[in-house]
Amino acid sequence: MSHDVEKDTSLAAKIPQRGIYLLPNLLTTAALFAGFYAVVAAMKGLFDTAAIAIFVAMLADGLDGRVARLTNTQSPFGAQYDSLSDMVAFGVAPALVMYSWSLATLGKFGWLAAFLYAAATALRLARFNTQKSDKNYFQGLPCPSAAGLAASIVWLGSSYELSGAIIAEPVAAVSILLAALMVSTIRYSSFKGLDFRGKVPFLTVVFAVFIITAVALEPPETLFVLFLLFTASGPIHTLWKLRRMRKYRKLEKRQHHRKQ
Repeated sequence: MSHDVEKDTSLAAKIPQRGIYLLPNLLTTAALFAGFYAVVAAMKGLFDTAAIAIFVAMLADGLDGRVARLTNTQSPFGAQYDSLSDMVAFGVAPALVMYSWSLATLGKFGWLAAFLYAAATALRLARFNTQKSDKNYFQGLPCPSAAGLAASIVWLGSSYELSGAIIAEPVAAVSILLAALMVSTIRYSSFKGLDFRGKVPFLTVVFAVFIITAVALEPPETLFVLFLLFTASGPIHTLWKLRRMRKYRKLEKRQHHRKQ
């Protein structure tokens, strides 16, 4: 009898579970919808709306993973669906929004710059899905952060009624630079070590309040500064580590010569 129960249990484990978890995949769908709507808004010339839609996609994308972990509803389907949604929301959408707003005036070079951005996003996501990475660091600039900087530039330009055609060359340079940072091996902090359920210093809460207030007062300017600082943090941290390693090697050589 016990043997039959064990056999039934093993057979049940081998049978694939039908259906998908609703809540996390609903949030992923919201991110996909926002990314798609960003493209539609850009085609209509509503560039500030398109930029806001990308930030909405970022918010939904940030929530779906956390909700899945908190409710224990993680699944391979959800992981694959999330990657496809990220490709649209943070790869295709920012590339086409930048192209419609600014890069289209550069002709062939413009759409090639937009394509490089989209292709780099696909490569970044594929590498993330297939390679084991450090829990505390991302390898290469995360595609939501790259999309955040791109969207904040478009939003900032639209809010000041700045024509994208005037700054088409700098926008192309930024899109190519973001593409290079996404596929690079430069490490970026993942902030996964932050414990939101634990206690934090009082100044941390004060700092968070100031950021929320700044975003509420001047959203495009504040978001641009925040994403620019995060994008620059990777190369700065890498250069600082390289300089530190060189100093350490020089000290080792000096100590070795003294021993001799």
